[in-house]
Amino acid sequence: MSLEFKKDMLEKLKERSGGLCELCSKTEATNAYVVSPKKDDAVENHVALCNDCLGNLEATDQSFYWRVVEGSIWNPEPSVQALSFRILQKYKDEDWASGVLSMVDLDEDVIQWGMSGLEAAAVHIDAFGNVLENGDTVVLTQALDVKGTSFSAPKGTVVKRIRLVHDNNEQIEGKINEQMIVILTKYVKKNN
Repeated sequence: MSLEFKKDMLEKLKERSGGLCELCSKTEATNAYVVSPKKDDAVENHVALCNDCLGNLEATDQSFYWRVVEGSIWNPEPSVQALSFRILQKYKDEDWASGVLSMVDLDEDVIQWGMSGLEAAAVHIDAFGNVLENGDTVVLTQALDVKGTSFSAPKGTVVKRIRLVHDNNEQIEGKINEQMIVILTKYVKKNN
């Protein structure tokens, strides 16, 4: 993205926000922040932020600071609503945030946009803390009874070309005795 495009984006955001941060509404907006997973190609996907708000986005212990979103959640811009909703979700166990979440009525698309930024990719880890990936070879760290079959897999069995179970980061799939089975990641070691 060109520098000229970024400047133009920030100018449009400043015009939309009156020059103020769209979250705290008290400090000059100096940053064009794209609300993931949207693309950086349209002003509607951005929020005008001050340096303080931008700096606090990744912090996990800023509950008091983020009370500013009690106001920004009501902003008519979907990008501001989505980012405010995402921040409120981080603190939803606190009374102030749960109270705001119970009062606000957002479009389902805005809620999905806000939630999509909170979804962390499932990382599959072996018994020794190594990250597993599709296609890896692993070794069983203990003997396993294979449910639904008449055999057990002894400790030290090599399982080649594993597949990660998409919706459960504690499970992988692999073939043992030509049969595809599910194996818990805590019972395998990545074979480098």
